[in-house]
Amino acid sequence: MTEDDPTDEISEIEERIEALAEVAERCRKFILASRVAIAGGVALLLIAVLGLFGAGQSAALGSIALMLGGIVSLGSNISTLRQTDAAINAAEALRSDLIGKIDLRVVRGAPVKPM
Repeated sequence: MTEDDPTDEISEIEERIEALAEVAERCRKFILASRVAIAGGVALLLIAVLGLFGAGQSAALGSIALMLGGIVSLGSNISTLRQTDAAINAAEALRSDLIGKIDLRVVRGAPVKPM
């Protein structure tokens, strides 16, 4: 292997892509949890407003806090997911360029091992 050989750099890029994919998956989970929190906050607010189950003002305030927290978390994680997806796409493009630069050789006359 020569110093110009991009295989080490390709391996590093693939590791980075895997790490970014884990970050993206974690963001997707938080996005789902944020949506559940928003829906739960809306349901709790309706229960508090309608006076069902003896829910009072503290339940209404709690539901508003739950909705606001869900909205903030949702926005933050959507933004992070978009940035992560952009980084994954850039890394994949760089990896493709490096793979395209590799001078592949056809090996002729090599013995074929039976499987």
